[in-house]
Amino acid sequence: MDTPTAPKAPFSLRTAADAVPPVWMVLIGIVSVQTGAGVAKNLFDVLPPAAVVWLRLLTAALVLGVLVRPAWKAYTRGDWLVVVGYGVALAMMNFFIYQAFARIPLGIAVTIEYLGPLAIAVLGSRRRVDLLWAGLAGLGVAALGLESGSLDPLGILFAVLAAVAWAGYILLSAATGRRFDGASGLAIAGVVGALLMAPAGIAQGGAALLDWRVLLFGLAVGVLSSVVPYTLELNALRRMPPRVFGVLMSLQPAAAALVGLLLLGEMLTLWQWLAVGCVILASAGSTRTSAASGTSERTP
Repeated sequence: MDTPTAPKAPFSLRTAADAVPPVWMVLIGIVSVQTGAGVAKNLFDVLPPAAVVWLRLLTAALVLGVLVRPAWKAYTRGDWLVVVGYGVALAMMNFFIYQAFARIPLGIAVTIEYLGPLAIAVLGSRRRVDLLWAGLAGLGVAALGLESGSLDPLGILFAVLAAVAWAGYILLSAATGRRFDGASGLAIAGVVGALLMAPAGIAQGGAALLDWRVLLFGLAVGVLSSVVPYTLELNALRRMPPRVFGVLMSLQPAAAALVGLLLLGEMLTLWQWLAVGCVILASAGSTRTSAASGTSERTP
């Protein structure tokens, strides 16, 4: 007698997503966000960075609003202060890094920016070994210093400001998560960020924002840089330890450098590649040791 076979589950986006290993989801998300940055930089010839940032935030706000449908209930004044601050940090983080992209290579900008979350991880730890990771990151900064003459100082400053904004974003993200259900806080923060950048984005974009081709590229930036990585990372985090997620996210600077090379023709020197490698190793090591000590891990 034949054993009846179990009926196959009907095809759906969820079953298709479940078939993809979570590590690949994170890696695809990393490539997506850095490819979005490369597309954004190519847009700077026709659209100023502030306008591209606004299109990215607007796209993310609209998509998250539809997918998340945040509950606009009676939040306290403290809740609103936190989520508005979260939205401001989100907007400033994107504004500063796009200003850096316009002036220095993609890989260098992301490497400097990544010092923000690395500082949060190191300063939040009481383990002596994290001083080693801080020193390794410092070595990377020193390597960049050897090449500082070939880099726009204003671009470096904007990347440093982006690192500070990213650190604030991480702290406010944790505070928002404690006050808002699910991804409601992120969706509301996205609206805040889009509204904050609207005056500068519209004023600087001007008539170029009426060109459907420019809008299409701006939409692509929003999808590649926000919608795709957010969706993939959210699904991956349900199926993998945060420690592994944090280590994989340490590859962001290398991915940015490779995208800059392939899409923009940005060649890095040996010292600049050394800086990227130092920051990657420092971030990965800090993530692993913080997990081993039982401290909370950041979510980039």
